[in-house]
Amino acid sequence: MKRTNIFPYNSNLKEKARKLRNNSTKSEIILWRYVKGRQMCGVDFHRQKPIGSYILDFFCPSVYLGIELDGYTHHFSEVMRKDKFKEEQMMSYGIRVIRFWDDDVYYDLDNALRVIEITVEERKQKFGVK
Repeated sequence: MKRTNIFPYNSNLKEKARKLRNNSTKSEIILWRYVKGRQMCGVDFHRQKPIGSYILDFFCPSVYLGIELDGYTHHFSEVMRKDKFKEEQMMSYGIRVIRFWDDDVYYDLDNALRVIEITVEERKQKFGVK
């Protein structure tokens, strides 16, 4: 598959993504402190990035990595089904998605950051990113 950092997206999601960025959840605010400004392994992350028919909570285009933070609603079967479709669409673009529960960020942040760091380093190696 040819790599490109340009992904198709539903333009109707652009305004929704802006609203989500301006009304971040507590877990998103906490995690953003650690991944913004190339702090995580020297790669750039974006918040609330529209890709395809969905919006990823965080996205790193250089290593094709999405991060999703899930709250209590993600326990509901309908939301779980939508999450599955979202991941399948991201996989079709070559994007790997890792998921954390909000509680992982609140109570086990070090391990969540470690998982992100390990995944970023693996993806950097895969894609030849310095």
